[in-house]
Amino acid sequence: MKLNEVLPFWSGLTKQQQDLLAQTVTIQRVSEGTLVHNGTEDCVGLLIVLRGRLRAYILSEEGREITLYRLLERDLCLFSASCMMKSIQFDISVEAETDTEFYHIPVDVYQTLMKQSAQVANYTNEVMAARFSDVMWLLDQILYKRIDARLAAFLLEEESLSQKDEIKITHEAIARNLGSAREVITRILKYLQNDGLVTVSRGSIKILDEQGLRRLAGDSIR
Repeated sequence: MKLNEVLPFWSGLTKQQQDLLAQTVTIQRVSEGTLVHNGTEDCVGLLIVLRGRLRAYILSEEGREITLYRLLERDLCLFSASCMMKSIQFDISVEAETDTEFYHIPVDVYQTLMKQSAQVANYTNEVMAARFSDVMWLLDQILYKRIDARLAAFLLEEESLSQKDEIKITHEAIARNLGSAREVITRILKYLQNDGLVTVSRGSIKILDEQGLRRLAGDSIR
């Protein structure tokens, strides 16, 4: 994909601004599990996913992870350039969930465009608002929704992303995504298996009753 295909504001840029992007943007490739961005001390620049999937997450003081949102094809990763957003006071890390290819836009280049172009600034604010909306939705889930409903919703999301009814994932990885403990996830998966909703085997979970999971998930489905 070319820059004009992934940047909604491309047509609103001047020729000089388009040339600046074309000359400074690079394509980078990382393998599954690579830590792309490590908190507020790490300002790698803006990333636009071309292929694969990135996961944005936070880490508690106890060392427990919880996934905030995922970034799919054409999504812009804004918090990997958190140094240009002085109001961000919490650490967000970004890792590659799969082998991933992305455009990398240097921070200084993007800051220049934001100052020069109202379209770029407006687009950035829209992306930021959408991400904070994701975080607020997640906070509501953690505070008010049962973990079994959240787990059911997570399995349905994984099925949709992989397009397979058998999900290759460990209980530990699910716990990291949901901000829970592995033992809790294992116990709930046993309940789901006893109810005929899934089959659990080492390193994988097969969905048997998608509608049953949807009923359990309720409004925990994004």
